[in-house]
Amino acid sequence: MREYELHRRLGYRVSRLSRIMQTRLERGIAPFGLTRLMWCVLTGVGDEGITNPSELADYIGITRPATSRLLKDMAAKGLVCRNGGSGDGRTIALSLSDSGQDVLTRARVAVDEMHRHFMTKLSPEMTAQFMHALDALSADEHERLTKL
Repeated sequence: MREYELHRRLGYRVSRLSRIMQTRLERGIAPFGLTRLMWCVLTGVGDEGITNPSELADYIGITRPATSRLLKDMAAKGLVCRNGGSGDGRTIALSLSDSGQDVLTRARVAVDEMHRHFMTKLSPEMTAQFMHALDALSADEHERLTKL
């Protein structure tokens, strides 16, 4: 065996699979005017009930400035509402607009199809092992990304 084989390296294989999945997801949500990060915001706010921008940044795993830019863009597109929260007026409470809720519902079909496509390739046991391995590899890694 050669000392270095690119196609046998974990980073290469995970990166390649990630790009394959990202491309498929992006193709599915593009007709709705969404990026992957916008999709994450829609699910975080609409499905998980996250209303605080900092908590949303943690949920997605991106930096707070990146989240702020993303929310500003999504508000301009009419997908999210940024309302003054309770307290001293400096807090922001997020919610989905009617349009954002509609896009979340309609885009979910494409997202669920992409998920099913890949999950049917694995048995339930393989899925459990794979998810466990991913959790083990990402444990104690706290890198915040500017994009996902």
